[in-house]
Amino acid sequence: MSEVICLGETMAMVTPANGAPLRQAEQMALAMGGAESNVALGLAAMGVSTSWVSRVGADDFGARIITELRDSGVDTSLVAVDPARPTGLYIKAPAHGQSPAKVVYYRAGSAASAMDPEFIHAEPLASALRQAKLIHLSGITAALSDSCAQMMLSLASTPRRGTLCFDVNWRASLWPGRDPALLLQLANHADAVMVGLDEAEMAFGTSDEQQIRALLPEPSVLVLKNESTSAIALTGDGRFEVPSLKVDVVEPVGAGDSFAAGFLSGLLSGLGVPQALRRGHLAAACTLTVRSDRGDLPPKHVIEQLLELNEQQWSNTAVDTDGITVQGEPIYRKGES
Repeated sequence: MSEVICLGETMAMVTPANGAPLRQAEQMALAMGGAESNVALGLAAMGVSTSWVSRVGADDFGARIITELRDSGVDTSLVAVDPARPTGLYIKAPAHGQSPAKVVYYRAGSAASAMDPEFIHAEPLASALRQAKLIHLSGITAALSDSCAQMMLSLASTPRRGTLCFDVNWRASLWPGRDPALLLQLANHADAVMVGLDEAEMAFGTSDEQQIRALLPEPSVLVLKNESTSAIALTGDGRFEVPSLKVDVVEPVGAGDSFAAGFLSGLLSGLGVPQALRRGHLAAACTLTVRSDRGDLPPKHVIEQLLELNEQQWSNTAVDTDGITVQGEPIYRKGES
């Protein structure tokens, strides 16, 4: 059994080759993308045994997703293959000139959107969920369909041994005609919740720290991400705020998932909350400097060095496409071991 289970949809991703504008692209590249599988990949890369759970179509897209995750060290033995519904698809247009990166989804009626309470209560998945040390979910899944929303509520209210982590992961395009109050309900069933202050404004109607905590009194750990400024953790032991690293941003897609993987891997390895937040920032920074949905972390000894920096050194740490510097001095160049 894996320590962690990440449950949610992963889609085939099509993007213009070589970063060309979508309308002018002559070649397209095929990959995959999904918030929960991104977290699963990040955790697996950090040495955490992780399973990704979902449904895919009986098509080449679904087969490729399973293969790529499995080849990256993520367990896929609990993934269901739907013979009738397709794997979801999305088009990712990279940032170009003054135009920001954007995505267009083709996921209505996908295999994953058919997940329901019966899916999670059937064996062997039900046993795996009961025994997992951590279950990671996001608000994206709750918005895919009525049956997915019912599944999420059922899973959140089912007795469990481990920690339930819920990343709000607000996607405005998924919520027309649906009540986002469901996100508050799910979050208050979780043990740990992550939400960006910008997301909270749209999903909960406020970006005020105290008001968010008042709306979410139940989670033992509430992480508020303040974009490029800092991350704040509100726990029973107090309030912890860790500034973000200075980053030469190439593309923002996937950074939130990398932050989640870094933070959760820190908690799972026994780090205190401030150092776990640092791991989250570092993982996010590495992803911000690449065009893919997940950037590679530096070697373990470099991570340990960064976690032990004093506050002034940490505040003067920068990450770019070449590597990492502390107070202007290089401590890691990409490709070094």
